Amino acid sequence: MTVCIRSARPSDGDAVAAIYRPAVDGSVISFELEAPTADVMARRIVETTRAYPWLVCEVDRVVAGYAYASRHAERAAYRWTVNVSVYVASAFHRRGIGRGLYLSLFAILEAQGYRLACAGITLPNAASVGLHESMGFVPVGVYRRVGYKLGAWRDVGWWQRALAADDGRAPSEPIDLDAVQERQDWSVLVGRGEAVVAAE
Repeated sequence: MTVCIRSARPSDGDAVAAIYRPAVDGSVISFELEAPTADVMARRIVETTRAYPWLVCEVDRVVAGYAYASRHAERAAYRWTVNVSVYVASAFHRRGIGRGLYLSLFAILEAQGYRLACAGITLPNAASVGLHESMGFVPVGVYRRVGYKLGAWRDVGWWQRALAADDGRAPSEPIDLDAVQERQDWSVLVGRGEAVVAAE
């Protein structure tokens, strides 16, 4: 089995859209009501990767999952905090792909200088909660009845994970993704989670 975790490209839009579609159609995992097309996902990849990492995991050259980070909130004091999401194709569940993608994503985010990752999960979702808590996320609260989908109000739980230790000093500004991609250890950062997937 050949495993490759790499930066997403616009040409991955079709594969990413196919992986995401089941989370939208007939599901409350995503609060979107219509599944985005390949073109829409390609545009999202371009827009996201101007500042934040978006990774895909290929298994034997098939895109099996993806993970990305995004802005947590607009106010300036939030700029060291990101939201993260991971999605894995159903045919590749329980093969370490979510963990591998997150390990690589967190390595890049830490190199950029981000301090905290947050994840929102529509409840109940034992599989997603289990993945996030196995990756060091801790629950911090629940937004009750915050979204209405498929005929009912839905709760969203929030989890967070430190990306770097708090040394008590003022943090340095996060650096651009481009600058991290130019580092000599970029291939080490982006490939951090490959061994986890390969071992499953």
